[in-house]
Amino acid sequence: MSKINQSSAPAQGDIVAEADRLASRLGAVREAVGSVIFGQDDVVEKTLVTILSGGHALLVGVPGLAKTKLVDTLGTVLGLDARRIQFTPDLMPSDILGSEVLEEDSGGKRSFRFIRGPVFCQLLMADEINRASPRTQSALLQAMQEHHVTVAGHRHDVPRPFHVLATQNPLEQEGTYPLPEAQLDRFLMQIDVGYPDLEAERRMLVETTGASDSAVRQILDADELMAAQRLIRRVPVGDSVVEAILKLVRAARPGGGEADVDRDIAWGPGPRASQALMLTVRARALVDGRLAPSLEDVAALAEPVLKHRMALTFSARAAGKSISEAISGFVGSAV
Repeated sequence: MSKINQSSAPAQGDIVAEADRLASRLGAVREAVGSVIFGQDDVVEKTLVTILSGGHALLVGVPGLAKTKLVDTLGTVLGLDARRIQFTPDLMPSDILGSEVLEEDSGGKRSFRFIRGPVFCQLLMADEINRASPRTQSALLQAMQEHHVTVAGHRHDVPRPFHVLATQNPLEQEGTYPLPEAQLDRFLMQIDVGYPDLEAERRMLVETTGASDSAVRQILDADELMAAQRLIRRVPVGDSVVEAILKLVRAARPGGGEADVDRDIAWGPGPRASQALMLTVRARALVDGRLAPSLEDVAALAEPVLKHRMALTFSARAAGKSISEAISGFVGSAV
């Protein structure tokens, strides 16, 4: 790991020592996850960056690409209480949050008791989240943003840490409900899950069709994860990286006087996108064993952070343009 001058402020030296220890632990985490998830190194890195940044991720990919396996594996390796909700059109908000039931004790006194739903966990997998109705989707909004839910006027805090990893199938759109912009913005990153390469798929065939399954062991626990999340917020960020983030996000907003942007972008990313980039570049640096983020981190994370926070105009879509191409252009001019 690159070092900074440890003869400066004691707090700076503490960050270096803590970052060195964390980098070693995160290396073990990536190795453990990679022992059962093949050919998805980029997806694993971005998902881990999301969790270390304290956020939620939307995993988009066709079935059979180990999205569910990834969430289960991360729950084990990070020592988190992980649960899964299969989103369906008939799923109700109470199926996620829980509900109050009326009980009567032996003395005949009646009272309500709150039965917690599966949202009360540390790592929640929302499987095919766009298959549930908007009302049910919105039941997650408060928990994702405020880390508590309100049922019958009473507040109930979710455990800490709390992370949602939602999956979405990009192919089958019949009978689904597209996520509203307000909920999309709650996801720190949208991570596209692609097909594995040839060598990874060959290894997968050999190691997953035998008589025994690979098992993973716990590397971190919830307290260590939260300590890592606090450390990431103390990582120094250079002025050049801050300026690149601001320039990139602001360049993607229409109304700034750029004719091409006004023509192609219907709406752009808000300040939450800048905050997301600021956190994720720090986390990515530590995951890679570096103390300070670089411009390369900004370029690498621009698309997963921005693509679900902006939209093309009808004319741009009709011309065959894509969000990815637009973001690449913004990155080229800002980074």
